[in-house]
Amino acid sequence: MTVLVGYVPNALGEAALRAGVEEARLRSQPLVVLNMSRDDILVDPRRAGADDLARVERDLAELGVSVEVVRVEEGSDTAEAIVAEAEARSAVLVVIGLRHRTAVGKLLMGSVAQRILLDARCPVLAVKAE
Repeated sequence: MTVLVGYVPNALGEAALRAGVEEARLRSQPLVVLNMSRDDILVDPRRAGADDLARVERDLAELGVSVEVVRVEEGSDTAEAIVAEAEARSAVLVVIGLRHRTAVGKLLMGSVAQRILLDARCPVLAVKAE
C-alpha cells in the first residue's frame, strides 16, 4: 500500500508532492512519485527529466521520507498510467495537482485530473498551487 503522487516539474507538482509527503507520514505509508519520462524538455514541459526526479528523490530522502520515483515511458496516457500504477500498488491515496481551466479548454483538451478523479478506485486528493 502506498500514497501515489502524480508529479509534474512545476508549482502544481510541488504542491502535490508536499501534500503527498504529509499524507504518507499521516498514514505511515511509503510514497511513490510518478512522472512521464521525456527525452527533451521542449517536447512536453510536464514531463520531468532525470535531473528533476533526482532532485525530488534527494529532497525527500533528506526529509526522511521513504520514496520510490517511477518514470513511465513517453507515449503513455498520463491518466491511464496514474490509475494503473495506483491499482498495481494498492494505493490508499492518489495526490495530483489541479489547475483552473476554462470550459473551452476542457472541451478541447480534456482533463487528465478529471479522468483520474473519475477512474481511480482509491480516494484522490487534488491540490492547487500556492
